Amino acid sequence: FSNKNNKLITADIALQSAKKDHKDFIVFYDELDKFQEYEKNMLWTKKLKSAFIHDNIEVYFQPLVNNKTLKVDKYECLVRLIEDSGKVISPYFFLDISKKSNQYKKLTRIVLEKSFKRFENLPFEFSVNISYEDIESNDFLDFIKSMIKKYNISDRVIFEILEDESIKNYQCLILFVDEVKALGCKVAIDDFGSGYSNFEYLLKMNVDYLKIDASLIKNVATDENSYKITKTIIEFAKNLNLKTIAEYVENEEIFNIVRDLGADYSQGYFFSEPIAVPSVIEFD
Repeated sequence: FSNKNNKLITADIALQSAKKDHKDFIVFYDELDKFQEYEKNMLWTKKLKSAFIHDNIEVYFQPLVNNKTLKVDKYECLVRLIEDSGKVISPYFFLDISKKSNQYKKLTRIVLEKSFKRFENLPFEFSVNISYEDIESNDFLDFIKSMIKKYNISDRVIFEILEDESIKNYQCLILFVDEVKALGCKVAIDDFGSGYSNFEYLLKMNVDYLKIDASLIKNVATDENSYKITKTIIEFAKNLNLKTIAEYVENEEIFNIVRDLGADYSQGYFFSEPIAVPSVIEFD
């Protein structure tokens, strides 16, 4: 029941919808038609494959500023795709597609190795983002161990784990944290305070940092609830001897508030956008 010329695409859309809804079959109908989204997904799948072939996956670096000294102590490593034209593309456009097209595992490993290599001879700690999907992978920990052995910088690596509802097995997460901590690495919980945050399991995990979610920080100066939740998270973290990082610090007003609330580090465009080469920076 489609007017599209390519029946294979509409059949595939119906197939995916049937799988998602756990049905034996679905007859295609107009409301299912995500033809443009399908084409977009195919486009970014091809761009990712090309980027892998031509080594166009790069890592950019955003500084984390110590709120007391105003010096850069750490950098967060952020993936970017470089198009043939030289245009730098944010992961917003391709990260989800990498998961759908079975390219995410390769993407993660490229980012990790390039980050380790970049900071091998630099005097900074650096954080890399990993997901529960990474941790679930059987060979992921072995890959980390091989990178640590190759570059010998375990004492400066921070693994940022996204705390979200996709986590099915907290015991697996706890074991992973224990393993990497035993290697000398540190661990941060990313986007803490967004949606569902599991305080109970956080108490069982031996982490070092809490990164307060951007949705709270960007509204901390204008929304009373965001302010109260941010204040509570910082106080909670201090009671557990955890350091806190405020991300999305976009202006001086936000910076002054999170600093006064006791956050240890700030990250955001008020200080710097992600940059291609990390360097020693001090802010007045």
